[in-house]
Amino acid sequence: MSRSHRRMFHGRKTERRDGTSRPTFAPPQLARMPHSRYPLWLAVAENQPDTTNQNRMTSTLSDFAARLRKFMAQAGRPSANSRQRDQRTFDELALALFNLQFAHNEAYRKFCEFRGVTPHKIGHWSEVPTVPTSSFKEIDLTSLPLDERKIVFHSSGTTSINRSRHFHSIESLALYEGSLLSWFKPHLIPDAPERLAMLSLTPDAATAPNSSLVHMFETIRRERVIIDNLFAGIVGVDGSWTLNFPPVCEFLRKATERRQPVLFVGTAFNFVHLLDHCTENSLTFALPPGSRILETGGYKGRSRLISKRELHNLLTERFGVPSSHIITEYGMSELSSQAYNSRLPRSGSGVFRFPPWARVQIVSPETGQPVAQGQTGLIRVFDLANVWSVMAIQTEDLGVEHEAGFELIGRAEGVEPRGCSLMASDE
Repeated sequence: MSRSHRRMFHGRKTERRDGTSRPTFAPPQLARMPHSRYPLWLAVAENQPDTTNQNRMTSTLSDFAARLRKFMAQAGRPSANSRQRDQRTFDELALALFNLQFAHNEAYRKFCEFRGVTPHKIGHWSEVPTVPTSSFKEIDLTSLPLDERKIVFHSSGTTSINRSRHFHSIESLALYEGSLLSWFKPHLIPDAPERLAMLSLTPDAATAPNSSLVHMFETIRRERVIIDNLFAGIVGVDGSWTLNFPPVCEFLRKATERRQPVLFVGTAFNFVHLLDHCTENSLTFALPPGSRILETGGYKGRSRLISKRELHNLLTERFGVPSSHIITEYGMSELSSQAYNSRLPRSGSGVFRFPPWARVQIVSPETGQPVAQGQTGLIRVFDLANVWSVMAIQTEDLGVEHEAGFELIGRAEGVEPRGCSLMASDE
């Protein structure tokens, strides 16, 4: 277990950029956290999952995936009791998926058995044991046999650090894309022009095949009727991402001249690098109405750190996209669903919301129990689209629950920063 995982969470106050204070915490001590105290990798490193019945289990999980796709198609449809209906369906599916993952994911079953939790002992999705994201760095948390693992998504970072691994088959990747598009469309392109150009500040899928973020953007490009597109990121020898500035500026210039609306996407640190380049070269663009920006947070020490409000203000100033058309995404390689902080057109700061097939729980780092609304704690995500891995994920991100969703506070102190999913929430 790493040294950071041995430290205890401790509450104290740090000052926000606006002068107010908020509690911050050191990383969780797994031995104190009810759903993540077992050093999972130590138990299974020498005893990887038995694949004897993998074909049978995949078929069973495939049946569940078919049920989930039906739920995705129906979820969120407005009706007098749609919220209660979605909640009941989620509860039922979550317990069914836990039963399947307990039966077919050897590593996860060992973890649950150590916790003394089995399917017949729980009656609600919130009781499903959560696995810390760090476990994905140590072992293969998957039900997929080796010959069905067609792609693996790594957590972001350079090649010098140990990164998470989330395996996908052709079928699980199709489910991932279905989850992605079902939630992306109503949030980013409900009013989009039919003819939309796309500019991504990330590398393309050929040069970053193991990035879930790049795959997300490539899926959007492939699904939409994109008349022009550019992936402007460059992958360094150490795995880090940089920008090829001249093609980006030329793309923006042509879009401005042609009055072509643009879907403009990238990480926070990519946008900061581009903003700094524009400032140094006195460049300003006026993208036409209908343009929108999706930033995915994440600095990872690769740019100066600025608040979300300042970043969005600068994006409006330099590219002419109003704040109502700038959306932030929260996701990670260990998940198959994403959260957005609003729908277009956006009003106010907004809180993050996952789709109806995922749930968030904010828990105390000391006890692992849910905290009251308005209190800071660790974010847990229960993602039904994680059919072939683990549904219940314990992140190292801090958040606050609100009535309509959750607010991101920041990364837990002392853990590795994540590059494509989190930025300071200071408004």
